[in-house]
Amino acid sequence: MATKKNNFEEELTELQTIVNNLENGDIPLEDALEQFQTGVKLSRNLNKKLTEAEETVAKLIDSDGTEHKLDPNDAAAPEK
Repeated sequence: MATKKNNFEEELTELQTIVNNLENGDIPLEDALEQFQTGVKLSRNLNKKLTEAEETVAKLIDSDGTEHKLDPNDAAAPEK
């Protein structure tokens, strides 16, 4: 994995490349194991970023700054 902090899209592209490489099976076992480990780390990091983004989106902020969590299962917007 690159030493600089990647954004979500860059990490997702890197993970997709790793998956494609592993699916093709044209790489030595040692390289496959290293790429698999990198892929697991990327997957965990991407999952964490996605969860954080979902939590951010799932908040409603009132005009007074009060935050309310939105229920993703409730299709109706909260009434005031």
